[in-house]
This record gives sequence, structure tokens and C-alpha cells, in this order.
Amino acid sequence: MHKVKAWLAKTPYRDWEVEVASADASFRRYFRLRRGREKLIVMDASLEKESLDPFLDVTGRLLGVDVKAPQVYLEDRDEGFLVLEDFGSRSLLNVLNEANFDSYYGSAIDEIVKMQAADAEGLPLYDKAFLHFEMDLMKTWFLEKYLGMTLSEEEERMLAEVLDTISETVLSQPQGVFVHRDFHSRNIMVTPSDETGVIDYQDAMKGAVTYDLVSLLKDLYIRFEPEEMAVLALRFRDRAGIVADDATFLKWFDFMGLQRHIKVLGIFARLWLRDGKPGYLGDLPLTLRYTIEAANRYEETKPLAALLERVTLPPLPSDSEGK
Repeated sequence: MHKVKAWLAKTPYRDWEVEVASADASFRRYFRLRRGREKLIVMDASLEKESLDPFLDVTGRLLGVDVKAPQVYLEDRDEGFLVLEDFGSRSLLNVLNEANFDSYYGSAIDEIVKMQAADAEGLPLYDKAFLHFEMDLMKTWFLEKYLGMTLSEEEERMLAEVLDTISETVLSQPQGVFVHRDFHSRNIMVTPSDETGVIDYQDAMKGAVTYDLVSLLKDLYIRFEPEEMAVLALRFRDRAGIVADDATFLKWFDFMGLQRHIKVLGIFARLWLRDGKPGYLGDLPLTLRYTIEAANRYEETKPLAALLERVTLPPLPSDSEGK
């Protein structure tokens, strides 16, 4: 906190109280400023200054289509700090329950529709090579390094074929829209006025229409019944004006989920093994469950489900509570 206080001393916010707000899976940290009833957020990206340019670029794109992204009140790209609008401390995860998920998810789906109207020109492209780069993280970091598995030649061939089928199906759906890439219950804030605030979007890309929908409805931190999520997925299809029958759209949705969850298995393992961040290991069981469930729905991906059904996750390290 010393660094952020030293920076604040040079700004109009020098006399505001400061406290830790949160951190994320990167090297960014967040602090809350208070003065009376006024509250703001400081993003400390001093260890990751290169992330500020894309954050500010994407903020402008989202505000341009009336998505509730935080207003930027002060920026210092050289030092790596921003002062932002404060959406409060209630994430969607804090408020979701069986009684209200339909309403809250409906509002979040509306935000996806608006986000997909944002200018995606110049954003990195979710092409076949990048889809596979992400999915390959599972084999390297989850299967081999975390679980200590060695695949046979036959399993290597099977995995390559299944991943190719997944990427082809992902690329068969409408492409080229703005993709938040992490649109889930921890990155959706419920503001004091009960609006849906969107955060943590600086890694946005241009890709498939179902990516953010999967992040939302197949959330890695809370789960509702798949049948209920399928109804919401089709509601998004209708609101977005996507022309596809139910079976086709739900297959796009499931295969996009497979791509995302295969990637995340690798990322959560890597956060622990490479970065010393164990807090996401507790989310591996649900991620694995989503992957196996979706893979078992389709003949072409059942061999992947069979491989992952053999997995026994190791005990969590003692310091893996919280994130």
C-alpha cells in the first residue's frame, strides 16, 4: 500500500482514506478511496503498466455502446495507476440465488448483447491458432505438470482430434463480435442502484457469439441446473437475433464451453505451479465437471470425457483458501 499512497500524495486525492479492495489473477491490485460518502477505486497496475492501454481502449469502446463500465477520473500511464468509478462491493456472485438468477442473468444477457455491438476493430482475433494455444494449456499444465499424467500415443492422437473438432465447431458459429473473455459472476458488479456494472475486460478480443454467454451461464464459481441455463442461452440467441435452431445453438454453446473450460483447467493449474497462487485450485472440480458433462453429450467428444473421468484431483494445499 506504500506505493499507492506515495502516488496518491501527488494527486487531488491525497487526503482521501485508502484501503485494500481486491486483487485479481494478474499482478493488478485495487484500492478503495473514501472521503465522507464518496468512494472511488484506484487500480494499481504498476507491475503491469502495459495493461493500462488496452484497459482504457476497451473502456471507451464499452462506454460508447452504453455498457456500464467504470468512468475514468484520473490516469497516470507512466506510473501505472488509474482512479475509477466505484461500483461497490457486491458482485453478482454475492447476490445470486435460485429465486433471482433468472432476473439477474437476464440483465447480464442484455449487457452481452450491448457489448457485442461495441467496435471490435483492431482487437486480437480468436482464430483457430489461438483457440488451440489456449486448449493446449490443459495438457501441459493440468494433465502433465499438475496431475503427473503421461498420455499414450493413442491418447495423444485422440486429444488432438477432439480439440480440432472443438475448434472447428466454435469457428462454425457467427464470429467477429466483441468478447469480454471473463464475463462471470465475480466480474459483474451489482451497483448500489441495482445496475449491472462490468469490470476486468482489458483482455477483450474479437471472436464467437457464445463466448461471453458461456462465461456467464457456465460460471466456474456458482452453478445452476443445466436445463435452466439452456433456456437462458436460447433467450440470448433470440435477443441477439442469431439465426440457428435450438440444437445447433446449444451445440455451439456447449463446444464454446468445452474450449473455455479446457483452457481454464490449464490456467488454474498454472496459477498455482508457476505463479504460486493456489486460490483457484478449489474451482477445478466444477471446471472439470462442466467439461466432462459437455463432452459426454456428443459422440465426437466422448473420448475426452472418458480420459478426464479417470482424473483424481490431489488434495488442496493448506493455503488455498480464498483468492
